[in-house]
Amino acid sequence: MPPTITTRSAPAAAVAALTGAGVHPLLARIYAARGVTSPQQLVTEATALAPLERMHNIERMAALLADAIAARERLLIIADYDSDGATACAVGMRALREFGAIVDYLVPNRFEYGYGLTPEIVALARTLKNPDILITVDNGIASVEGVAAANQLGMRVLITDHHLPGATLPEALCIINPNQPGCGFPSKHLAGVGVMFYLMLALRAELRKRGAFVTSGTEPNLGALLDLVALGTVADVVRLDDNNRILVQQGLARIRAGKTWPGIAALMRVAGRDPARASTYDLGFVIGPRLNAAGRLDDMSVGIECLICDDPAVAERFAHDLDRLNRERRSIEAGMHDDALAILDRLPPQDSYSLCLFDPAWHQGVIGILASRIRERWHRPVIAFARGGAGEIKGSGRSIGALHLRDALDLIAKREPGLLTRFGGHAAAAGLTLHEANFERFSAAFEAVVQSLLSPADLQRVIETDGALPAAHLTLDSARLLEQQVWGQGFPAPTFIDEFDVAEQRIVGERHLKLRLASAGAEIEAMLFSHTEALPRRVRAVYRLAVNEYNGAQKLQLTLEHWQPA
Repeated sequence: MPPTITTRSAPAAAVAALTGAGVHPLLARIYAARGVTSPQQLVTEATALAPLERMHNIERMAALLADAIAARERLLIIADYDSDGATACAVGMRALREFGAIVDYLVPNRFEYGYGLTPEIVALARTLKNPDILITVDNGIASVEGVAAANQLGMRVLITDHHLPGATLPEALCIINPNQPGCGFPSKHLAGVGVMFYLMLALRAELRKRGAFVTSGTEPNLGALLDLVALGTVADVVRLDDNNRILVQQGLARIRAGKTWPGIAALMRVAGRDPARASTYDLGFVIGPRLNAAGRLDDMSVGIECLICDDPAVAERFAHDLDRLNRERRSIEAGMHDDALAILDRLPPQDSYSLCLFDPAWHQGVIGILASRIRERWHRPVIAFARGGAGEIKGSGRSIGALHLRDALDLIAKREPGLLTRFGGHAAAAGLTLHEANFERFSAAFEAVVQSLLSPADLQRVIETDGALPAAHLTLDSARLLEQQVWGQGFPAPTFIDEFDVAEQRIVGERHLKLRLASAGAEIEAMLFSHTEALPRRVRAVYRLAVNEYNGAQKLQLTLEHWQPA
């Protein structure tokens, strides 16, 4: 069924308020359609960030860390194996070292230990590092058993997380999480790296009160960590609310000014991207996947080391390793995608509300990307499974806007106790583990729950656009302007819809269609990626503006997101 194409509404009063404050007319219309009603929402200075004091327990945790630093206690960060966890770990490592802490990190290998602070990771931490305090980043809120194991071994646990909590909180020494009960922090969409950054701000304030910087006369510049915060925030696909957009804008400004850490600079270089033109696209689709590839195929410590090293030559080697792993990941993903399409050819999903897919040969580290690709194609909640160990399979799910995936899994856990070994996540993405023998049972239970929560209309894909683009804005300058803004989850990059004559088309790179489109007497270059079939003479196309740079020259190019005969 073809998607429904709609136009976002841009309230006239909001557009007038923004243009009256000097916002570019094109941006005013786009921002108003995303819920921006006041110029204050567009302030990007760090001083406009939500105050740290509103995060429950943050000042108490800062005091505990200050005590630990003064007592020369050993701190160990327990990281997660995705970009958010890696950047949160890097923020903690860099800041705590600046504060004089004795600090190290440990990141679980996802294939051996799974996700979070498990009893097995606690035992490994004791054996390898023998810390006094464990600090979780981007995990821990569901680690009831792991925290209990740490307590039993005499290790104290500080949890920093942003995931939704379960019915029971771990008995940690202290927990900060904007989504825990009783927390009044206004940005509930803060990523794990954002939570850690806020904690470091609170710790600096606590150390300042204690006179820790009197002798040196200078304080650590935590603003230097904002490129890491921006990377983790965009790569984790959290909603870019006003607060997150400030964090990302500040981080991008540092990258564009050449003030980024050697690891991020090296990752930009190996990808052939210009740091001076860094965008949210680079963070989410260029650097993020390369960083994530370490956790998917190997060991995220490769990614963390890339982010915390200060030697450009060493960072370059790590970046090349990550680039190689990402190419390998792409190859594995392509094979799995073909397998999944073959399964769906045998079991057409049109009559299903959900899709659960499993192949014993699939790679555990790539099932999340596979679920995302299938979700995009069929507009259904999708969970892809791969074999774990001891007769278990691990699933990674991606949802559509109408279904809160973690809540759906929680409902299954309540209806069928014991079916899920463990689960956790967000509204849009979640992970779970169950026994392989229970795959069919889970698939049926998931389908039943999804059917109870969704209507047929929810399964209809909707493409939201910003409407037709006036010819006056169909320019290279407009493309440059839009490229410099912060876009992402919940604040999507603008797309437009118009009709064009197809003046010329040819296949490039064996997989893509290069076009020359005509409109109102002007011709514009365009690209339709991953498509080789010829288009009709006239099309109605959803597109975004892009800057195409070749041999040092920049030209306007349209990237087609969807098309249909006009």
